Amino acid sequence: MRLIISFLFFLVFNASFAQQTQITEQEYLVLQDKIRFSFNDNVDNGLAYTKELMKSNNNAHLAFANGAASYLYQMKDNRKKSEETYKKGFQYLEKLPQSSEKTKLTAYLYNFRGLTEWRRGNLSAALENYQKGIKFSLDVQDVIQVVKFKSNIALINEEVGNYQLSIKNLRQNNDFIDKNERVYSKEQFQNSKSNINLDLGGSYEGYFMKNRDKKYLLDSAEYFYKKSVTYSQNFVRNQITAKMSLGNIYLLKNDQKNAEKTYYDILFLAKQNNSEQLYQTANYNLGDLYYSTKKYDKALVCLKKVDSISLKNKSLNGNYLKSNYLQAKIYSAMNKPNEAYTHSKIYLNTYEKSEAKLRDEAQEVNYKLGVEDLSTEMLNIQEKYKYDVLINKALKIFYVLLVLGIVFFLIKNIRDKNKAHKKMNALIEEFKANLEKKENPPVVAEALETFETEEVHLKKENANLSIDEAKENKIVEKLLALENKLEYLNADFTLPYVAKKIKTNTTYLSYVVNKRFGKSFGEYSNELKINYVINEMITNHMYRKYSTQAIAESVGFKNAVSFAKSFRKRTGVSPAQFASNI
Repeated sequence: MRLIISFLFFLVFNASFAQQTQITEQEYLVLQDKIRFSFNDNVDNGLAYTKELMKSNNNAHLAFANGAASYLYQMKDNRKKSEETYKKGFQYLEKLPQSSEKTKLTAYLYNFRGLTEWRRGNLSAALENYQKGIKFSLDVQDVIQVVKFKSNIALINEEVGNYQLSIKNLRQNNDFIDKNERVYSKEQFQNSKSNINLDLGGSYEGYFMKNRDKKYLLDSAEYFYKKSVTYSQNFVRNQITAKMSLGNIYLLKNDQKNAEKTYYDILFLAKQNNSEQLYQTANYNLGDLYYSTKKYDKALVCLKKVDSISLKNKSLNGNYLKSNYLQAKIYSAMNKPNEAYTHSKIYLNTYEKSEAKLRDEAQEVNYKLGVEDLSTEMLNIQEKYKYDVLINKALKIFYVLLVLGIVFFLIKNIRDKNKAHKKMNALIEEFKANLEKKENPPVVAEALETFETEEVHLKKENANLSIDEAKENKIVEKLLALENKLEYLNADFTLPYVAKKIKTNTTYLSYVVNKRFGKSFGEYSNELKINYVINEMITNHMYRKYSTQAIAESVGFKNAVSFAKSFRKRTGVSPAQFASNI
């Protein structure tokens, strides 16, 4: 009996041991890349690669395999398996001794968790994981992973509406990848370029959807989507997504023929590659296209497919929400009130929940983005990966650029001087003509400079304000009275001072100046002062002899530097040059 028990134990031991195999470091790195590439290609293949890696007896391999599997399971909407494998990943990670490899793996696991949370719509949780992970990657100078983290954070910015910040960060990453191609393998480089161009196209498209008057944003989106298609020959999912996005751009440009053709191509590719999500999105896009061209029956066929996929998977995603919105509008146009009501109710219920969640996530994301800035560390890493160029060659290039720069500067300087003199002479003639007609100096027709961001926000706020016209006229009348008294020459001629002087509040005063004069109060005040100086220089020869400091003080500027800067913007030359040319 003992012999039988020993034999059975031996068999069980051997069977369990046989399940674990030795995987070389090279095989591990190859499997890592295959798993990562599967994120943009085939989820089932990715899971097969993680299972192959899970046969290893190396804790580092097992940590990576389980972490990656957690995201792949989430992509298949298997939340339970996703949680199980993620916990296992950290359990294997804890068994490793402290080392750079463990630090790098920790960053990978946080990245997988961030992707998983993002997939679930938990943007703030995703951002928190990316911010944790990027610190570990910086510790071990893992530049490729840092770029991935920065790109993922940029995409979260895109989702919450921070499009300009997203585009800025993605373009920085795109330039960095180009300049440091040598740190990537060929396939890694292609994959990174495929992703970054796809993400840039998405950011430009999203930015356009919020600013539909800026048509050039569509051209930028189209350019980057086409670049993504070029780099996605080996990455089917990215290729399909980029082509789908191109179809959206064609639709936004009213090129229905190309849009329809592209969407049908996507349906075929999605079916061929078993991508139900992309198949659903292509059907929604076709439904949207047919709705816009009033082919309602065709639109409904496509939109019903969208709904059936969502209901089958119990995933009421954005496509399901938008599909019900279109169906409500279609049935309303077809004069079918019952159907229209049903779909509008589905839309409103789903929309309220999704929008409330997105608002909360956006608020949390914006708070967390302001916690810390890792751009300095990123720049330090970039310094490490600059191209190795021979010193002599670098010096030659430097000298050539220096000579070209000097020549360019000289030509530009001559042109700027000529332009400034023309502007100055035109101003002098304008003021002299006004003096002959015994008129007041005209209000400056052009803006002194591009408004700062804060002023733009102020004008946007003012645009929503509305006050009685009679009250506006009264404020303007009092302002003109202060102008006639030359009150603007005082250093304390500020928004609060003037508001108090004419017995109104700063909000109303700012609004009226913005509306009536087309500028902020600061620009309006500076303009009056500079016009006064120009007029005095033309009519009073003694005034022309004053120093810049004296002239600045005479019109209430705090210092000569700010005065000279404002004067040059108005006239194109310095006060001394202007005086000598009258």
